[in-house]
Amino acid sequence: MDLTLAGGAVLFVAPLLVLVAIAIKLESRGPVLFAQTRLGRDNKPFKILKFRSMKAQSSDFSGNRSATRDDDRITRVGRIIRRTSIDELPQLFNVLKGDMSIVGPRPHALGSLAGDKLFWEVTQKYWLRHTLKPGITGLAQIRGYRGATHEQSDLEKRLQADLEYIDGWRLSRDISIIFNTIRVIVHPQAY
Repeated sequence: MDLTLAGGAVLFVAPLLVLVAIAIKLESRGPVLFAQTRLGRDNKPFKILKFRSMKAQSSDFSGNRSATRDDDRITRVGRIIRRTSIDELPQLFNVLKGDMSIVGPRPHALGSLAGDKLFWEVTQKYWLRHTLKPGITGLAQIRGYRGATHEQSDLEKRLQADLEYIDGWRLSRDISIIFNTIRVIVHPQAY
């Protein structure tokens, strides 16, 4: 299912991918894609791909600083592609490569903080989310748990949804999550 959906989606959005790449290149110097190390299934590192939405010299490869609403690192094109989740489209290639799935727990940046703690310092249950391949979308995302994690409770809500997804995995739920993702592509917490 992953290969069929990702392959079909790449063909369908190919013109958009080209237009976004050109817009990024015209606006600022640097690479079109942003690659950041994330942990996948069984805690294996992989490079997640996104369209670059920040000035190249301001890129945060460790993920220590979450983007904020008025973040001066984000370019004009970057604001549009982040708000519409277009910046995530290159992850279709991660799916084709086998690092990711269409649906699963979202892979987090290694330096992500919930309040003042690294994600895995909040609870040991955090590591359970790596029993499956990470996904482009997931149960946490369709429930609105996106964006910065200012408080530990922000992470705990995501983690609870991820663990619920893992415990109750079934194909019909994946299909439901894919369709429900359409409703949250543009999200007030995406900046």
